Amino acid sequence: MVVFRKDPCGVTCLLMTYAAVIYADYVIVRWIVLQSMPETYWGLFHIIAFNVIVLMLFTSHARAVFSDPGIVPLPTNRIDFSDLHSSQEAGEPLQGTQQPPDEDWTICTRCEMYRPPRAHHCRICRRCIRRMDHHCPWINNCVGEWNQKYFIQFLFYVALLSAYSIFLVTISWYYHGAEVDAKRPSGMPTNRELIQLKQSRILHSVILVLESILFGLFVCAIACDQFDAIFSDETLVEQAKRQGPFRPKKAKMSLMAEVFGHSHPIKWLLPWHSLDKKILNKSHPSSYTV
Repeated sequence: MVVFRKDPCGVTCLLMTYAAVIYADYVIVRWIVLQSMPETYWGLFHIIAFNVIVLMLFTSHARAVFSDPGIVPLPTNRIDFSDLHSSQEAGEPLQGTQQPPDEDWTICTRCEMYRPPRAHHCRICRRCIRRMDHHCPWINNCVGEWNQKYFIQFLFYVALLSAYSIFLVTISWYYHGAEVDAKRPSGMPTNRELIQLKQSRILHSVILVLESILFGLFVCAIACDQFDAIFSDETLVEQAKRQGPFRPKKAKMSLMAEVFGHSHPIKWLLPWHSLDKKILNKSHPSSYTV
């Protein structure tokens, strides 16, 4: 079970994420749909569709936050580094329980243990993470082998929600003009209530569009990095350390299946569909004693 990290930056980013999404939902429902498409089936459709995307966004985000990214369990006994250094100076191999489970495993001096291939230590989580890509403050968790799927889903739904928000704001202003003219008495100037309503609507619409553009471009840039890392079969940590590919070149769909699972691609967008960790454990064993 993943322990919630009390990292100030991560907690702040979590609160900002929830506040931005809730504000977008409020603006779309209160100031966009109900003002431009009241009592219409299209208005009801957009409210339901928008909130379905919000639900998928929150679900994928929660799973990315609270899922185990692939933490390597600590062994029953830590490595005795004094024996390790003395053996290396004498040119003798380690004996008995000091041998790593596999020749490709490396040593983490912070966790004082052997770690499987492609695992890296996170200084914020203070643990080694399987196939660690990076530590993301927006989910207050590492992006690793077991939760990268949910992280990419979160990016997808943020981008989709941003595009949908801009679309609704754009089309609503086309219908809103005719509606205001219909409410206005013939030959009479606009009253104060209509002016205040329009000013509030303009203010919320501008803020929402700016927020959507900012977050939309931001998550699209991160998503491009994620897919580049998947297709190159290198995590961002491995790219930064200039470590070469670990496995033979595979087809893109095979690489995607390693992240999203071997189910039908349609299920790749469902945040409640979990990966089969038993298969992952067989290919990357981490339960060992030293």
